[in-house]
Amino acid sequence: MKTVGFIDYFLNEWHADNLPEWLDTVSKGRYRLAYAWGEIDCPRDGGLSNASWAAKHGAVLCSTQEEVIDKSDVLCVLAPDNVETHERLSRLALESGKPVYVDKTFAPDLSAAKRIFSWADGHKTPCMTTSALRYAEEYEGLRAGDISGAVFSGGGRTDIYLIHLIEPMVMLLGPDAQRVMMAGTADQPVFIVEYPDVRATLSMFHAGYPFETGVNFKDGTARHLSIRSDIFHRFAQELVRFFDTGRVTVPREQTLAAMAVREACLRAMDADGWVDVPKVG
Repeated sequence: MKTVGFIDYFLNEWHADNLPEWLDTVSKGRYRLAYAWGEIDCPRDGGLSNASWAAKHGAVLCSTQEEVIDKSDVLCVLAPDNVETHERLSRLALESGKPVYVDKTFAPDLSAAKRIFSWADGHKTPCMTTSALRYAEEYEGLRAGDISGAVFSGGGRTDIYLIHLIEPMVMLLGPDAQRVMMAGTADQPVFIVEYPDVRATLSMFHAGYPFETGVNFKDGTARHLSIRSDIFHRFAQELVRFFDTGRVTVPREQTLAAMAVREACLRAMDADGWVDVPKVG
C-alpha cells in the first residue's frame, strides 16, 4: 500500500471528504489516505475541526506540512475553494521530488502558475493539476478542427467554478485564446472568448445548474452535451495513473492557457470591452 498525504487550507471540504474513498476504490486499496495537515480549522458553522476530520477518515493529523511530506509516498495539495493559498501550500511539497497533485483551480493567475511549475521543475517533482470536467465521456471524439463555435455553461461562484468551463474549452479548442469580453451581469456572468478563427461563450449560473456544452460544427451540424458521466471516478483513475508513473498527461501548455483565460475573465468583469489574454510563452 502507498500512503497519501493531504495538505489543505482546512480539511473539512468536499474534495478532501471524498477523495480518500475515490482513491481507495479506484486503486483497489493500493493508495490510502494516511496523513493530513490543515492550516486552519473549517470556518463554516458546524464544520469539523482538522482533528475531528482526521479521526473520521482514519488519518494521522500531522502538526506540520513537513511531517506530511516526509511520511507520505504521494501528496495532494487541495484547498479547492481557496486558490489564493496554493503557492504557499504547495511549495514545500513541490520541493520533495514525490508526485504532487495540486487541486483546481491551480493558481490565481498565470504568473503564479508559472512559479508553481518552476518549483516543481527545479526539484524534479512530478506535478499534476486538472479539472475533473476534462474527463467527461461526453467530450470524447470531439476535435478542435471540426468546431466552429461552442458554449460552455455551469453553476457556482465564478471565481471557484469558472475553471470547469475554461479547461474543457482549452482542451477542445486549444490554448491560443486571444481576448475576452464580459457580458451579462455580476449575478449571471457571460464571457465571450475569441480565438483566431472561432469564438466560445462561458456562461455561469447559480449553484446547482448542471454542466452543459453546445457545439457548432463546421459541417453545419450541432450537438448538445449534458455532462452526466462519472467524471470523478474517471479523474481518480487518472490520478492513480499519475501516482503510479509520475507521468503527467494534461499538457502543461493547456494548464497555463486555462490560467491565462481565467485571469482575463476575472479582469473583464471590471472592464469595458475586450481584455487581452496574457501570453503563455
